[in-house]
Amino acid sequence: MPTTPYEVRGTVEPTGAAEPGAAPEPEAQGRAAKLVAISDLHIRYQENREITDAIQPESPQDWLVIAGDIGETVADIEWTLRIMTERFARVIWVPGNHELWTAPGDPVQLRGEAKYRHLVELARSLGVVTPEDPFPVFEGIGGPVVVAPLFLLYDYSFRMPGVATKEEALRRATEAGVVCTDEHLLHPDPYPTLDAWCRARLEYSEKRLVELSGELPTVLINHWPVVREPTDVLWYPEFALWCGTEATADWPTRFGAATVVYGHLHIPRLMRIDGVPHQEVSLGYPREWRRHGRSPGRPVQILPPPAAG
Repeated sequence: MPTTPYEVRGTVEPTGAAEPGAAPEPEAQGRAAKLVAISDLHIRYQENREITDAIQPESPQDWLVIAGDIGETVADIEWTLRIMTERFARVIWVPGNHELWTAPGDPVQLRGEAKYRHLVELARSLGVVTPEDPFPVFEGIGGPVVVAPLFLLYDYSFRMPGVATKEEALRRATEAGVVCTDEHLLHPDPYPTLDAWCRARLEYSEKRLVELSGELPTVLINHWPVVREPTDVLWYPEFALWCGTEATADWPTRFGAATVVYGHLHIPRLMRIDGVPHQEVSLGYPREWRRHGRSPGRPVQILPPPAAG
């Protein structure tokens, strides 16, 4: 469970979308297109499903980023992607750990890479942009930018101070009673371990980002944080093991990110790290969003990037 966020290498503040305004006039819709994002919808909860079903763009030209953890079953993932593609001009999706689970009760019992590829093909059939597709260029408000959906996983390198190995870190986490459900339901097949799968995803994604011309800024999207700082406020610091990889620490500056979008931690907020905004856009579980004291489920407008603090 997380605690209250605090400042890290700059400023930090809660993340929330602006109150929706009037829809633009038809002739202005192209100019007014917004890039908005949400994650961690977890629609197995009926309240979250209803919130998800109520999500609407301010303009039919708006683009929506879904940064993972729609749900655990293929049927729920398809339902969500389908209704969003009917409402938004473009939908960009990256998987979270819950999408990749081989969940009991789901008729689709694929594991690991096969499950991921199945979801990619499902998303593509609906016109959704995935981490396997060409990066689109968004030219609306705050653009032009290259929108780069990534699937990077984690490699257990977000370890507690003084803990040198993955094995020792997992032992300490187990003793503390902090073990992510991924250890039971997220399978790395055909890779021998999740960190091996992570290394493969890092190599693939880095190559794609290096191939960009660099003429446009990027919006980096990943379910897990791409830097460690967002995990510093976890109530159970051992959980950081399942939250990212040290290998991407320089990616926001190296690849010219105008902003970074992530989820997973269920701590919706804005951080500025090394001058780059990092925006968590999660809805989270009902017990979590009820504490926020504001209307839940409103996608966050992520461009233009927040001004430097």
